[in-house]
Amino acid sequence: MTVALTLAGLVRRFLVSCRCGCGRGTAAWPAPPTPRRWFRSRKALRRLLWDPNELGLARAYVSGEIDVEGDLRDGLSRFWGLARREGVGKVKLSTADRLHAVQQALRLGVIGMRPAPPPEEARLSGAEHTKTRDRAAIAHHYDLSNEFYRTLLDPNMAYSCGYWTSAAPDYTVEDAQRDKLDLICRKLGLKPGMRLLDVGCGWGSLILHAATHYGVHATGVTLAAQQRQFIEARIAERGLEGRVEVRLQDYRDIPDTGFDAIGTVEMGEHVGLGNYPTYAAQLFRLLKPEGRLLLQQMSRVASAPKAPGGGSFIERYVAPDMHMRPVGETIAMLERAGLEVRDVEAMREHYVWTVDAWARTLEERAAELTALVGEGQLRVWRLYFAGGALAFQENRMGVDQILAVRPTTSGGSGMPRTRLGEVVA
Repeated sequence: MTVALTLAGLVRRFLVSCRCGCGRGTAAWPAPPTPRRWFRSRKALRRLLWDPNELGLARAYVSGEIDVEGDLRDGLSRFWGLARREGVGKVKLSTADRLHAVQQALRLGVIGMRPAPPPEEARLSGAEHTKTRDRAAIAHHYDLSNEFYRTLLDPNMAYSCGYWTSAAPDYTVEDAQRDKLDLICRKLGLKPGMRLLDVGCGWGSLILHAATHYGVHATGVTLAAQQRQFIEARIAERGLEGRVEVRLQDYRDIPDTGFDAIGTVEMGEHVGLGNYPTYAAQLFRLLKPEGRLLLQQMSRVASAPKAPGGGSFIERYVAPDMHMRPVGETIAMLERAGLEVRDVEAMREHYVWTVDAWARTLEERAAELTALVGEGQLRVWRLYFAGGALAFQENRMGVDQILAVRPTTSGGSGMPRTRLGEVVA
């Protein structure tokens, strides 16, 4: 009875402008011109009976049981605006409304066993943030297909927030990613012969860029086997053997010390709340005194709804076990590990522009990408980009570059007197 009532509340209060084509006629609620949500299967309603929330809606969309006509981001914005104002699950219905909801559910044939989740949903086991589970969580998203990411991303294969230094029409996401990599290298003060470590190196954009343009010896670590294969091929193509190394290795297992600089770009979100002090202590240990750390990391705004993993859709389909916190909490953890934070740069709007560029490529090359990973995965990515861009746009999530240093025992930092030239863009 309770779930049926919540379903009625969801459909009538939050899924305004729906059409239900469940094989027994079509029903619609009048509304001003907005994106329209179509129920294409009775199974979608059954999913909402069992999971009358974001997860039920996400499963129905990924399965193709719900479709959206019009702009998906606009539709999500309207839905979450209503949800914030009204409160999902707080709809007050009379006894007659309750009876009507049950009768409609029976008439539509939606009462039954819980539908199986779509195959695109992550299925992890074991305790969170063990080495085995972390490897599985990373593989779920990053080992999807190198060819998929090569088609979707810029030639650098940078899968993180770009740094948009121009609004010119011919300035592209490739330019923004190159400018981001340069910004990181300048903040780290890289010079020929230095040793750079990239923790969570992705497809190697930073280590390859730094070795090529700044003359460093670069080491990258990743848990994704396909990423390592991709980087090894690029090292050979560019003749960087002996200057760039990539390892399939957990950050907790890195034995080296004395790195001049460490970059870790959107890796800290995957560490987990309980393990973050271990992560910060390891970064401190790996640096030599006066060595610099550049950490780029997504954050959750303190006033936003408490969904540290980004919500049930992100946690099940995109980044299992991810944990985001307000940037101030991250800074406090770094400082407790012994690092001195020297600079913080907020880049929230830059992620909106970055995701918009990826979303355009997703639609322009939808047929190719679908052939690589299937229709269900394409729907995952559509929903991911629409919801992600909206979260940054509405200031529910942020992303920051944090520059820190390991000071000497006497307090020396080795930092320049000002931010001019070396550090500032």
